[in-house]
Amino acid sequence: MTGSNSLTNLKVGQRARVTALRSDGSMRRRLQDIGLIAGTEVECVQKSPAGDPVAYLIRGALIALRSEDSARVMIACP
Repeated sequence: MTGSNSLTNLKVGQRARVTALRSDGSMRRRLQDIGLIAGTEVECVQKSPAGDPVAYLIRGALIALRSEDSARVMIACP
């Protein structure tokens, strides 16, 4: 996976860096508060059996995000 994609495209075990947030208002603030800012490394740790939510390792914390929220986080894979 190359280029800029959303966080929802990560598979379990993959890592990427946040490049941008495509959100505004309170949702943007919430994403920033949990550490999703440009340059942050994120790892997909686990997906629920139904596929939503997904657990991500963000700055040492395990955070579960719904797909509608993770789709707003743009990433670049190494």
